[in-house]
Amino acid sequence: MNRTDDRLLPVALFCAQAAAWPGAALARGTVPPASALLVAALVGGVVTAALALRRSRPVTALAVVTAACALGAGPLPTGAVVVLGTAGVALALFTAAAERDTFTAVLCVVTLAAWQSLHGITLHGLSAPDGLDLALTALLYAAACGSGLLVRRARRARRAAEHLLRRAEAERHRLPEAERRRMERELHDVSAHHLTAVVVTAGAALGLRDRRPELAAEALEFARDTGREVTRALGAVRAPAPSREELPSPQERLRALVAGFRRLDQRVDCEIDALPDGTVADAAYGIVREALTNVTRHAPGAHTTVLCRYGDTRTDVVITSAAPPAGTPSHGSGLGSGRGQGFLRSRAREAGGTLTSGPTADGGWEVRATLPGRTAAPVERTVPRGYRAAQLTAALGLFLQPLLPALVIRAESASSGPQVSAGVLFALLAAAQGIALLWLRRAPRTAFATLLGLALLWPPAMSLGEYGGPVLLPPLLSVLPTGGAVAAATAGWPGARGAGGQSRGHPGRPAWQVGRPAWRIGFGRSTRQIGRPTRQVGRPAWQVAAALAHATAATAAVLDRGTAFPVWAVALCAAAGAALAIGTARWYGTRRGRRDRADRDTREERLAAWTEEAVREAWAERRRIATGLETTVLARTADMVAAAEAGRLDMTAERAREALAAMRALLDTVTEGEATPPGLRPQPTLQALDLLAHQCRATGRDVEIRRTDRVPDRLPTAVDLAAYHAAETVLAAGGQEPALLELDTDGDTLTLTATGVPEAAGPALRERLATRIEALGGTLTTGPDGTLRLRLPLPGEEGTER
Repeated sequence: MNRTDDRLLPVALFCAQAAAWPGAALARGTVPPASALLVAALVGGVVTAALALRRSRPVTALAVVTAACALGAGPLPTGAVVVLGTAGVALALFTAAAERDTFTAVLCVVTLAAWQSLHGITLHGLSAPDGLDLALTALLYAAACGSGLLVRRARRARRAAEHLLRRAEAERHRLPEAERRRMERELHDVSAHHLTAVVVTAGAALGLRDRRPELAAEALEFARDTGREVTRALGAVRAPAPSREELPSPQERLRALVAGFRRLDQRVDCEIDALPDGTVADAAYGIVREALTNVTRHAPGAHTTVLCRYGDTRTDVVITSAAPPAGTPSHGSGLGSGRGQGFLRSRAREAGGTLTSGPTADGGWEVRATLPGRTAAPVERTVPRGYRAAQLTAALGLFLQPLLPALVIRAESASSGPQVSAGVLFALLAAAQGIALLWLRRAPRTAFATLLGLALLWPPAMSLGEYGGPVLLPPLLSVLPTGGAVAAATAGWPGARGAGGQSRGHPGRPAWQVGRPAWRIGFGRSTRQIGRPTRQVGRPAWQVAAALAHATAATAAVLDRGTAFPVWAVALCAAAGAALAIGTARWYGTRRGRRDRADRDTREERLAAWTEEAVREAWAERRRIATGLETTVLARTADMVAAAEAGRLDMTAERAREALAAMRALLDTVTEGEATPPGLRPQPTLQALDLLAHQCRATGRDVEIRRTDRVPDRLPTAVDLAAYHAAETVLAAGGQEPALLELDTDGDTLTLTATGVPEAAGPALRERLATRIEALGGTLTTGPDGTLRLRLPLPGEEGTER
C-alpha cells in the first residue's frame, strides 16, 4: 500500500466517525454543544494524523490512537468516538502486527486488551452490565492482530521466494563462469607443471647428449610417465567427480586469507564455519578481505577477531579490531579511496543481507554483516535485550495503570447482579480459543478438539452470566475461531521442516564438512513433509464434528432462553447454519490453498528452468573445452608418449613443445569464453551431476549425491541421458527439502534411489518420470519418507558406444 492509500484510509475513518456523530445527531435535529464538537475535532485530528504515520511508527501510532480515544470518550457522549475507537485502534494494531516482530505484536494486543478490561473492571466491577463488550473487543483485537501476523508471514514468505529466485538467477550466470575458471586453472596447472617440465627435461637431455648420454634414458622415462599423468589429469578436467576436494573450500579460502594477513604481522584470531560455494561465501570472503585490509591500513598491529557463523536462517560475519597500540604509525591511512564502506554494504546487499560498521567501546572498530543462511528466508535484525526489557516495562506500566484508582478509591456499595458478568466469561473463552489457534500448527488435533470443547461452553457462560442480548450472537462468535482453523487446515499450512543440511552419519554437522569419497557431495536428508500435520484436521470427519459441536451449542443457547419453535426445527436451523459456516471456511481454505500451491509451483518451475539453463550452459563450456583437449592436446600428448616409448628423444621434445603450444592456444580460447548458442548446447549426462549439485547447493538446496564404484564411467547414451534427466526432475520437484540421490548398478541394471523428496508419491512427478524411462523399459517404485527408486536396464556391450 502506497503513501496515498495510507493517508486516505484514516481520512475515510474520520469521515465515517463524523457521519456517526455528530452527523446522526444533526440529522435528528439535535445540535451538540460547541465544546463537545471541539473535543471531537481534536480527537479525530490526532487519531487521523497518527494513523497516517502508522507504517513508519506503528507502535507509537497505536499508543496515540488508544490514548486519544480513551481521553475523548470521557467528556463526549456515547458513540462520539465509536468508529475511531474500534476501527481506528484495530487498524493501528493490524499495522503493528504486520510491520513489527511477533513478540511486539502479541505484547501490544495483550497489553491493550488487558488495559481496557481492567479499566472496565475498575469502573463497573466484575458484574458489569455490558454482556458482549469485552468479548467483542477481544475478538476484534485478536482478529486484527492475527490478520497482521498472517500478512507479515505471507509477506515474509513472498520475500523469501523472491530472494531465492534472485539468488538462483545470480547463480545461473555464475555457474558457467565458475566452470570456465576451473578448467582454465587446471589446464594452466597441467601446462605449467607437466608439459613445461617435459620440454625442459628433453631439451636439456638433447643438449647434454654427448657428455651425459644417461640423461636421455631418464628424459624418455620422465616424458613417458609425465605424458600418462597428463592424460589422467586432463581426463579429470573433462569429467570431474561431484566433489570439491580439488578446489579450496570457502572455509579454506578464508583461513588462507587470515594467514596471509598474519604474515603481515597482523594479530588475527578466527573462528570460521564451513560455507557452501555461492554468493554468500563470495560475499563473506569479500567482506573479511576488505575489513582486514582496512585494519592493516588504519590500525596496524591491532588485535583482530574474525567470526563467521553459518546457520539455518542466517550467516553472521563479524570482524572486530581493538584499538591500535600506542605509537604505532599508520602508513596506509591515506591509501584508501573512501569507498570501502559503501562497497561492503553493497556486497552484503547483493547477497541478500545487511551490514553495519562503527566504533566499539574500547576504541576499536567492528564490521558486522548478516547474510542468508541455509534457507532462503530474508534476514531480520536482532532486537537487543535492553529494548525487550523496555517494551515489557512499558507494557507492565500500562497494564497496572487502571488499578491505581482502585488502591485509593473505596467502593461504597456492592453490586446486586451476578458475581461475574457474561462479558468476562465470553472474554475468557475467546482468549482460550485464541490460544488454541496458536497451537494449531504444533498439535493440530489437540488444538482442534480444544476449540470444539470451548464452543460447547458458550451456552453455560450465557446462563451463568445472565446474558440478555441477542441469543445467537455468542454462538456465532464461537464459530469464527473454528472456521479460521478449518480454513487454515484446508489450505495446508507448512509444517516445520527437518533439520536440513545435516549428515546422517554425523549428526549436527553439515555433511559437506565431513570427509568423503570422490563421488560424494555431503548433504543431509529430511524425513518430514510440508503441511502433513495440519491437513489431518482438514479432513471431512473433523469438519462434520465441528458443525455438530456448533449446532449443539446454538441449539442449547436458544432452548435455554426459551422459544416457541419446536426442538427439531431449532436443531435443524442450527445444524444448517453451522454447516454453512464451516462449509464457507472450507471453501475459502481450498481456494487459498490452490492459489498458494499455484504460486509455489510457478516459483519452482522458474527455479528449475534457471537451474537447467545454468547446468546446460556450464556443460556446454565443459564440452567445448573438452573437445579442444581431445583434438589437440591429448593427441599431441599421445604422440609424445609414443615417441618416448620408441626411444626417439628429439621427436619426444618436438611433440612435447607441440602439446604445450596447443595447450596455450586452448587456454587463450578458454579465456575468451565464446558462449555456445543455445540450440547447439549438448545434453547433460551423469558426468554433469557435479554441476547440478553445485547449482542446487549455491541456491540453498541441500543435496547429497553418491555414486558407487560399480557404476561404469561410460554408460549407454540413452541410459546416461535418461538417468541425468530423472535426477534433474526429482530435484526440481522437491522444493527446498534436503535430498539424497544414490547411483548403483546390479548386474545389468542401473538404480537411481532418491530420498527426501516430499512429492515422490505425487502423480505429477511419477508421470514425468514415467515418460523418461518407459522407452528404455525401466521401472519406478516409491516408498515411505519421500523415497523413490528408478531401475534402468543396461544393454549389452554393443549399446555402450556413443
